[in-house]
Amino acid sequence: MRVTEIFHSIQGESTFAGRPCVFVRLTGCPLRCTWCDTEYAFYGGSDVSLEAIVDRVRSYGCPLVEVTGGEPLAQSECLTLVARLCDEGLTVLLETSGALETAGVDPRAHIILDVKCPGSGMSDRMHWPNVERLRPHDEAKFVINDRVDYEWAKERVERFQIDRRCPVLFSPVFGTLEPRQLAEWVLADRLPVRYQLQLHKLIWSPDMRGV
Repeated sequence: MRVTEIFHSIQGESTFAGRPCVFVRLTGCPLRCTWCDTEYAFYGGSDVSLEAIVDRVRSYGCPLVEVTGGEPLAQSECLTLVARLCDEGLTVLLETSGALETAGVDPRAHIILDVKCPGSGMSDRMHWPNVERLRPHDEAKFVINDRVDYEWAKERVERFQIDRRCPVLFSPVFGTLEPRQLAEWVLADRLPVRYQLQLHKLIWSPDMRGV
């Protein structure tokens, strides 16, 4: 598999935020979101065997692992990796853009589905059946760029009843939308969502890699 980096850090997002976590960042992504903060994962990386990845993850002695990218499902071997990590008895998170089919993901894994709002420039790439198959232990994440994104996300949550399927996460685009503004919108509308910030960008420099 093509791997950009593997590192041990604090989980910065999702309902697992704040917990130590091992991150396996795979290389490659078919999308080009306007606010992407991991463009370095689009190309390059190194070829690493499945067993070498599992051994590296195991070496940290951490029960939580996230497979991310780029877009991890862009590599067909990702499904095997997720299943293998689940076999290790780990809690496995798979963060995916929602543009690629998730039906083959091991049911033991927690899918963190990044639903692309219009501000990302990639909302037309969403594969909506992925939303409809979300389970209670999965999560749907909306990264909000502005009021247009907020209204769009609010409508999608209601239309697909996502809050009845799994936890829903709303977060502001870092450095673009004022965090307080999004918080006030969520409170004013009494939305059934979890507000979140990217915790790792508050602990370390926003541009720092490997955290």
